[in-house]
Amino acid sequence: MKVVKNYLYNAFYQIFILLVPLATTPYLSRVLGPEGVGVNSYTNSIIQYFILAGSIGINIYGNRQIAFVRDNKEKMTKTFYEIFILRVITIILAYVAFLIFLFLENEYKAYYLAQSISIIAAAFDISWFFMGVENFGVTVLRNFIIKIISLVCIFTFVKSFNDLFIYIAILSLSLLLGNLTLFPNLKRYIGKVKFRQLNIFKHFKPSIMLFIPQIATQIYLVVNKTMLGSLDTVTAAGYFDQSDKVIKLVLAIVTATGTVMLPHVANAFMRGDIQKTKNALYQSFSFVTALSTPMMFGMIAVTQKFVPLFFGRKFMQVIPLMRMESIVILIIAWGSAVGVQYLLPTQQNRNYTLSVILGAVVNIIVNVPLIIFMGAFGASIATVLSEMTVSGYQIFSIRKQINYRKLFHDFWKYILSGALMFLIVFKIDGILGNSWTMLGIEIFAGIIVYLIMLLVLKADILKEAKELIKKR
Repeated sequence: MKVVKNYLYNAFYQIFILLVPLATTPYLSRVLGPEGVGVNSYTNSIIQYFILAGSIGINIYGNRQIAFVRDNKEKMTKTFYEIFILRVITIILAYVAFLIFLFLENEYKAYYLAQSISIIAAAFDISWFFMGVENFGVTVLRNFIIKIISLVCIFTFVKSFNDLFIYIAILSLSLLLGNLTLFPNLKRYIGKVKFRQLNIFKHFKPSIMLFIPQIATQIYLVVNKTMLGSLDTVTAAGYFDQSDKVIKLVLAIVTATGTVMLPHVANAFMRGDIQKTKNALYQSFSFVTALSTPMMFGMIAVTQKFVPLFFGRKFMQVIPLMRMESIVILIIAWGSAVGVQYLLPTQQNRNYTLSVILGAVVNIIVNVPLIIFMGAFGASIATVLSEMTVSGYQIFSIRKQINYRKLFHDFWKYILSGALMFLIVFKIDGILGNSWTMLGIEIFAGIIVYLIMLLVLKADILKEAKELIKKR
């Protein structure tokens, strides 16, 4: 039940950290307009490269290493300080690189400066530690108040396009303050350390090995916005960013299992319980498939109504982008189950790294022509092709370790249920008027249809859910 509890905590956390900017999106879409949203998206995509360079794969590496030693307080204390200090050093170097970039950059300097607070915030991000000890509740509770304050500040101080700098500063400062509030909880887990005994740079090489796939991942997650701003317009980047925000929010519910299961499976693997690691993969793969399938079909079905209600009429061009990008909900869910929940905790870094490098290569190859000829829609297609490459290779790489029949057990039931749900919701969407009430009715109807179909087809996921509830 600890895994279930942590999943719920992490799902809530992942949704919540996205919810603050997303909750303000309808307001900001109208206040800042496509150009303001696009400038924020474009400058933030550049800043993410510096954050990535400074983080050097420590979020995943630190999570795993803490999970390995969490039964020994002395080792855990030493490991935490070594990894934390290493990250501070690399973030400082990244910020120096950013200052050089800022000196050479002529456009959007003020916005870049406001965004750069996020680089500093990354130095104090120790959420990887609490994930390693499987305490996901603290990251939720400590950040909640900070995020609420930032939400109030946005509605209070951001009134027009001229307040774009203030908006970016609010988001960046809330990230910094949120990370700082995690430190008081450390005393429950770690003790004093002799700094002379620390071997900080022994973690550099292994974290770099996880940094390589993160570079590749960042290429096909962020480069779309960067290339849209360069090859097309910042407005096109804004359209793509709005679509991406919604898809990422939906994905947060599904991929939260990855962060939760990584330390759990890593600990089992270190104890030599190989069968448990495989069973965890089968269960989580079935779970994310059952959850992501209706989300994918549902998003495609309601986008026509959702976009004008949520973003406003100025963002109607987001509709085809969201429909295309919705496909990645299922694809990334599979990648999360196989890559984050199995390959990484079982130390199969090579296969994981190769998968995301292949995804990045595909993204680079197809992005330029697709963006030039199709704009933001081309970037959406490139995203889908990249994610298909990543998840496809990861599933292929474990072909000798697992049973595909078990892995895709009941898959056809989820697809059939989701497809029928889509047809019904899409039909209802064309009949009902444009309002939040009508949209709510469509979503509710979709959930009921999907669950009824799973009951009719006797999907095993319902039995597993029932057993978990009984255990509680």
